[in-house]
Amino acid sequence: MKLPRQFFAPLAIGAPAPMRELPVRLERMIHFVPPHLEKLRAKVPELAGQVDVVLGNLEDAIPVEAKEAARNGFIAMAKAVDYGVTGLWTRINALNSPWALDDVIEIVGAVGDRLDVIMLPKVDGPWDIHYLDQLLAQLEARHKIKNPILIHAILETAQGVNNIEAIASASPRMHGMSLGPADLAASRAMKTTRVGGGHPEYKVLADANGDAPRPAYQQDLWHYTVGRMVDACAASGIKPFYGPFGDFSDAAACEAQFRNAFLMGCLGAWSLHPSQIAIAKKVFSPDPAEVAFAKAIVAAMPDGAGAVMIDGKMQDDATWKQAKVLLDLAKLVAAKDPEMAARYGL
Repeated sequence: MKLPRQFFAPLAIGAPAPMRELPVRLERMIHFVPPHLEKLRAKVPELAGQVDVVLGNLEDAIPVEAKEAARNGFIAMAKAVDYGVTGLWTRINALNSPWALDDVIEIVGAVGDRLDVIMLPKVDGPWDIHYLDQLLAQLEARHKIKNPILIHAILETAQGVNNIEAIASASPRMHGMSLGPADLAASRAMKTTRVGGGHPEYKVLADANGDAPRPAYQQDLWHYTVGRMVDACAASGIKPFYGPFGDFSDAAACEAQFRNAFLMGCLGAWSLHPSQIAIAKKVFSPDPAEVAFAKAIVAAMPDGAGAVMIDGKMQDDATWKQAKVLLDLAKLVAAKDPEMAARYGL
């Protein structure tokens, strides 16, 4: 275990000092782009104004024969676009693949000064984070990169879930975690081929009432894992995210899954299809009515001390903290979205 005095020390001579606080940024949707496809890459300048994060995907969904083209395409799109306040991320290939090392070396060397976050798939334990942490420090020193590149881990193996707290606290470079339901389902030998969402056979039955039909209630396969992820991230001061929802034809189910994650504490989700951008924007932006009530709580208790009654409900320090979470998020949304700013009265 690294001792506290050394935790924030640079891991290479000449590397930038690790961040002590994560940047405060709006990250409601992480929009995936396959950079080997020139037609889709050409849409990135327009996308950059619509989404909170643009991610160049180099891993799953990229054919083996297109891995180098995807890497080169990401470098090209990183150089060609002014992303402004929009985050620029990439998901590299897994560390046990033959492409991961070149992904990191070539991308950091070419556009490391533009890159905010590297998403690392199939993280099994803190050792995976330590490896990438050290490599990034060496490359940042070599290429004189001033701001440290952050790491975002994907939780998609049973071993990763088992080691979740150690992963979350492995490095000051940790940005956050995303749930990867498809690979995690395979790792656990779960009997589902769905990418996120519930399953009609994962249910509870109402109590028997003679011969009357018994209502069935579908349950959330991912509730336990999202809860563990949120707790691990909150305890370590990093950010939890829901990952992909694979059924692009079912907007209602996608919205429900995203909303469950939002209510449990996730800050955003992946958008794999343009139709999911609006869903993530809607779900991960707080409801104006909730923001109005949060404003009323803070106005009645400016310092969070004591207790007050609002609309017949008692408010105290705990609800004041909840109100601050909603207000802080609303302010971030309002800064990027004038329409929502007007609805929030901010």
